[in-house]
Amino acid sequence: MSQRMSKRVMIVGSGGIGEAVGLILANAKEFSGHLLFLDRFKEASQSASELVDKHSPATVTASADVIDMSDTQPLESMATDYDLILDCLPGSFAPALAKVAKLCKCHYVNLTEYVKETEEVTEIAQGAETGFVLQAGLAPGFINVLAMRLFNDFCSQYAVDKVETIQMKVGALSEHVEPPHYYAFTWSPIGVATEYIKDAYAVRDYKEVTIPSLSQREEYVIDGDRYEDNFTSGGAADLPTALAGKVKDLDYKTLRYIGHYDWVSETIANLKSDNVIDALEDKMLSDIPRVENDKVVVYASVNGFDSKGSRRMLNKSYTVLPSKVGGVTLRAIQTTTAGPMAQVGLMLLSGDYTGPVFQSMIDPKKFLEGSIVDSIYGPY
Repeated sequence: MSQRMSKRVMIVGSGGIGEAVGLILANAKEFSGHLLFLDRFKEASQSASELVDKHSPATVTASADVIDMSDTQPLESMATDYDLILDCLPGSFAPALAKVAKLCKCHYVNLTEYVKETEEVTEIAQGAETGFVLQAGLAPGFINVLAMRLFNDFCSQYAVDKVETIQMKVGALSEHVEPPHYYAFTWSPIGVATEYIKDAYAVRDYKEVTIPSLSQREEYVIDGDRYEDNFTSGGAADLPTALAGKVKDLDYKTLRYIGHYDWVSETIANLKSDNVIDALEDKMLSDIPRVENDKVVVYASVNGFDSKGSRRMLNKSYTVLPSKVGGVTLRAIQTTTAGPMAQVGLMLLSGDYTGPVFQSMIDPKKFLEGSIVDSIYGPY
């Protein structure tokens, strides 16, 4: 992708992530063309398009419009003129938007970790002439491609085809926390509540399994800082399916500051509601503040034996802080989520993939060494 490509990209959902992915894509050295921001609120799409127009090269233009996902006919009319749809809407809308993309022969990328909707989009994308990349954010997303890179490197370097463990850990954290919850919101509260309650997918003894979330707390030291982790849903993407039989134990866990998971477990135990997710979200919103001074911590490791029987490990960590894109300061959670989406968008526009594309199928070397990912996370 050394040459600049002139393309038309539709960004559906113009909130914090939609705005960030547009700004990142507009400032990518490989991209030129037009970005259309869509949202049910004209103020949101207009604000995002104006930001990109002001803070991107002259080779990129942006415009704004409104959508109503209860009637996708106007969206279909617009999409026929576009090459790529970046889906930044809530996950429940993914199947409807994927149908538009297939009908209009657009590439499509989404962020959702919702299992049911991911299965629906997978079915829709079968036989498509364009690529449909699923779960392309931070976790699921970046962390899974990183784990695949480590797995491939381990097998190549040590001449094996199976490993003992693959561990994936991500924390979207504030720079400072206070007791008793030792946490602050840097992204969606409903996303946090959901991942704490729904089951996690993993591999145990080479077989794909489900594990209750928050069922195993451990402490880790990453880049000299101490954290605790626990099972949460969604972050493993398709790796438990793709690597079953090749890894004995694989899992994804969310990093937090020490003390947080004790507070969460006690809070859940005291909830008096049949809808635990909503009740937990309400309690967290009541007690936990939102902050802007965030950081994202990423860690992945592969552990196993080489061809001579010696135990080996490959691991990699990143700590990402807020940074400027086109002169605009974006929070760490914005860049680490929107950056991977923009990177796979460029990969699709290069014609590398068709049909449903899961994280295990993305070329990890090309992805991790892409200009967008490298500029946000740093070198592999």
